[in-house]
Amino acid sequence: MKIKINRNILWTETFVQELAALGVKYVSISPGSRNTPLTIAFAGNKKIKTYVHIDERSSGFFALGLAKATDTPVAVVCTSGTATVELYPAIVEAYKQRVPLIICTADRPPELLDKGANQTINQINLYKNHIRWFYDLGLPEPSIARLKQLKLAAKEAYTKSLYESKGPVHLNFHFRKPFEPKFSTDEINEKIILYAVEIQAEKVVICQKESKDISKEKWFINIFNQLKKFEHGLIIVGPDNYDPRFLKSCQVISQKLSYPILADGTSQLRFGKHNKSSIITGFDALLRSDKFSLHHQPEIILQFGRTITSKGLDTFLEKCNAVRYMINTYGDWFDPADKAKAAYSCKPYQFCESMNEKFRSDNFSRKHNGWLQSFADAEHETIQLKKEIIDNSDFSNESRIINEVLESIPDDSRIMLSNSMPVRDFDYFASNNDKKIILYNNRGASGIDGITSTALGIAAAEGKPTVLITGDLAFYYDLNGLLGAMKYNIPLVIVLINNNGGGIFEVLPISSYGEVFKKYFLAPHNLEFKNFVKAYGGNYKNVKSWKEFKKSFNDAFKKKNFTVLEIKTNSTESLKLRKKYWKAVSERIAN
Repeated sequence: MKIKINRNILWTETFVQELAALGVKYVSISPGSRNTPLTIAFAGNKKIKTYVHIDERSSGFFALGLAKATDTPVAVVCTSGTATVELYPAIVEAYKQRVPLIICTADRPPELLDKGANQTINQINLYKNHIRWFYDLGLPEPSIARLKQLKLAAKEAYTKSLYESKGPVHLNFHFRKPFEPKFSTDEINEKIILYAVEIQAEKVVICQKESKDISKEKWFINIFNQLKKFEHGLIIVGPDNYDPRFLKSCQVISQKLSYPILADGTSQLRFGKHNKSSIITGFDALLRSDKFSLHHQPEIILQFGRTITSKGLDTFLEKCNAVRYMINTYGDWFDPADKAKAAYSCKPYQFCESMNEKFRSDNFSRKHNGWLQSFADAEHETIQLKKEIIDNSDFSNESRIINEVLESIPDDSRIMLSNSMPVRDFDYFASNNDKKIILYNNRGASGIDGITSTALGIAAAEGKPTVLITGDLAFYYDLNGLLGAMKYNIPLVIVLINNNGGGIFEVLPISSYGEVFKKYFLAPHNLEFKNFVKAYGGNYKNVKSWKEFKKSFNDAFKKKNFTVLEIKTNSTESLKLRKKYWKAVSERIAN
């Protein structure tokens, strides 16, 4: 029996049903003509929730937020031409942070390439410098052999993005007209239809390979022997999405070795109800002190997670000659100074649990020698100085905003930190806290594009109270993302720190260059953001006191749509206060 079909629709529906069976739950789609078959297929699949974003850049970052929050591959669909390039910033960030995205770009048929055809560019491996896997699917063909190839491509895309080499993957789809289901292109045998609708993914067991026993590995035994040998060590925990088992097992290692844990602000270790007795949060200020750094030179360093945020720690590591080992899931190299001895591919919790077991079997114990206590005592001083200098500062100081948010935010919340100063101030001033808070950031490439859209994706996926702490330039860059907030009623609370331009450049030597600095680096925009927020249907408040901020912040969580709380600040004065704090820490430590 012959059945009339549209080969484009048969092709994309087969592909999408495979993704759904594998576990894809979300797709972010931008409207276009050439991607019509993909859009129709995703729209018709009830297992996948669709989000539509006119702006491809917003779409890519929204998908990034969804994928960060769920740790599952999220599909992204766009049309051909420059639309594909608009996705690139989000792909770069996903690549750098190993976030699973399945990028599906529509393309013109081969005969239109290099012929001057409208909306046609070379899309073959377009993202090759920042993609984990690429596959060009060619033109749809209604045959069992080609449909089998398509189904295998769906499986490869899913497994590679999530397991094998976690991160974004790219599938390029070529389509000839007609795109719409009502226009048939072929009459095919019924058995081909039956094969197309048969879900192959259910026959494939998708599971992450169990990590092998590392306790007998030469590199592991070497580190174990050095940890026993060296009394002065540091444990650095950088940004990452750690397994809960890591929080406990890392603390056990710290206590066993009497090593302090320098926990990055976005490491997740500073928050939640767990033992934090050896977690140091004021290390950036401590390591800016020449005297403290001189008297606290480690012999060995264990570094978990990604590249750290702290400039003070970064400078310290550049000068430090300690033996340093990096432990992360994929063995990625997170050392800008390139002074680490090695990077090992191992899940951090597995490393810590195996090391603790090795300590027990070896009956290892270390007498406390004052090393850890000296860090704990210094940490106490930084906390006191934060209270004296930062927490009592006048209204609109940028640094105080961090702890004002942490004091009022509900338990079991999410915080997205924008790049430039918000993520740095959070690293500097967020102390240990028992609230359950999960931190997110775009520190892979550290751009300020797509910050709001990423936060909206996180809020949409989690359904938990979500706060974005952002700057005025990052907010301006991604105003288009607010359309998604309005369209899908996403109750994101945005704390907008407005210092009217590139305040982060205040810390650079160029800041002394007067008018050139102001015109070309600060680049003040003088925008009234209230008008934009209202245009997108959001709630807006120009906050003018700490008391007003607390009330407005608490009220914002009762709203059904997004809220922007704008605090207008002075970047020069804020920098003076940070310097005052750093100087006070150095003086207190010196005494």
